Amino acid sequence: MESVLPYVLAIVPTIGVGTLFYFVIKSILEGDRRERLAQARWEAANDSAANAAEGVDTPADKSADRR
Repeated sequence: MESVLPYVLAIVPTIGVGTLFYFVIKSILEGDRRERLAQARWEAANDSAANAAEGVDTPADKSADRR
């Protein structure tokens, strides 16, 4: 056991840093994904509001007229 312990103690910091790196990158990527979704929703809402103000028919308005 004494011959293995120095090797294990040498690898533990590397595994810890690797795990920390994984969670930081995962958090960054998830935040970016959420930000892109929020931006797309905001742009869609603004586009539909602008089209409604201009009186332009949106695809949702056209499908409602067909019913």
